Amino acid sequence: MSTGKLVTALSLSFKRLGKYGEFFTTHRTLFTASFKPRSTFQSRTCPLPHYYPHLLKRHLFTMKIDTEDFKSVFTDELIQLKTIFEKYNYEIRFAGGPVRDLLMNIKPHDLDFATTATPQQMKDMFNSENIRMINLTGEKHGTITVRINEKENFEITTLRIDVINHGRHAVVEFTQDWELDANRRDLTVNSMFLGFDGTVYDYCGGWDDLQERRVAFVGDAQTRIQEDYLRILRYFRFCARISPDPNVHEPDTEEAIRENIEGLSRISGERIWLELKQILSNRHAGTLLETMLRLGIGPHIGLGDKPNMEEFRLVLERARSNNIQLQPISLLASLLDSEEAAVALHERLKYPNFDKELSFFIVHYRDLLPEPLKPLRPYQMIVIDTKQKMKDAILRGAELLRYQGQLELANEFEKWVPPRFPVGGADLKSEGVPTGKAMNMVIQRLRSKWKESDFQINHKDLVQLIPNVMEDLGLKVQK
Repeated sequence: MSTGKLVTALSLSFKRLGKYGEFFTTHRTLFTASFKPRSTFQSRTCPLPHYYPHLLKRHLFTMKIDTEDFKSVFTDELIQLKTIFEKYNYEIRFAGGPVRDLLMNIKPHDLDFATTATPQQMKDMFNSENIRMINLTGEKHGTITVRINEKENFEITTLRIDVINHGRHAVVEFTQDWELDANRRDLTVNSMFLGFDGTVYDYCGGWDDLQERRVAFVGDAQTRIQEDYLRILRYFRFCARISPDPNVHEPDTEEAIRENIEGLSRISGERIWLELKQILSNRHAGTLLETMLRLGIGPHIGLGDKPNMEEFRLVLERARSNNIQLQPISLLASLLDSEEAAVALHERLKYPNFDKELSFFIVHYRDLLPEPLKPLRPYQMIVIDTKQKMKDAILRGAELLRYQGQLELANEFEKWVPPRFPVGGADLKSEGVPTGKAMNMVIQRLRSKWKESDFQINHKDLVQLIPNVMEDLGLKVQK
């Protein structure tokens, strides 16, 4: 028993019997290597006083955790938040992501909370305690964000159900029923709650799915997807994080995605890119992207009907053989067969300028080859001629080399410090070069000679070339 820890668990089942309900509990002890017990639960049977016409069966699984990661989230600010809710007798629990992460022995970076208090009750409570509220735009969906001690922000959302849903914009109704809120969430692994005492509340089988590394929608996949089509991408994002085999998907889930994939056309490009970027940043990126393309995602995210699968697979195999992860936009660029396609993809997804320029760069230069004697020279010439930031140009060049499978050259290129062209306007003026177009012509001719010499011609020698250049261009010295 020394290699594992006991976890106390409680399973609750509710069955509707006529007008009233009965409440049954099952007490279980689990053996796992992940958790440490703090206390045990007592088994008891009691009448369920409320009638739930919407449920034929209720199931609740609970257990307690007491890990170091869990303890570490309790900052002074979080303890203060907990104390405020206790003072006003409103229940609050961690919700979704942080619960999942803690159960996977990952310290959560973002903490989300759910509560029985309505937004107005939270506002009244925080005003009474002189707690500053920020970003009130989420209030209509039940979310209040507070900043405590000017150090930490907390986003707290009232338990809710979606009354009307148009695929992205829901009309919500607040509730005090934790299970109803759990049942409206996307994936079972994201539907759990965690009390401040370490009690995990699982209504949808999230714990079992997490142990099996299974990603599944809560309830019916078709319904969950149609409530919010972005959940298609969220499904694949969590497959990337949780599933040990990115090729394994349940047939019913695949079919639900295939039948509803068109719904992504109604989702904004910015939101799609936020999800897609996280998927493509994972080690399973290539496999998952190929699955999504097989299910028909291409036309709805800006990749068209016939993405360049041959180039995509070639690039993916090179990256795998080099054991590297390409930039998300580089993988997408491999699917594009023209610069026009790169423009269309950006117009759909509206990713930031750096990603846009990188996609254009890769599509335009991916057939560029290193020179036999001076392999980096073609890439260096691009950087020297760029009108953009040198730093960004070097990053693009290095990514292109990785894309081409030239890992050693990419590492060398990143360390290269571009030389600065040593001649300026003052030098040309002192030699009598006329201003305007004539001066620009002379500079370009001098830059060409400088590049041909591999940047070896120094300032003095370049200045001495000016009279000959002017003569070649038919320019007269300006006195």
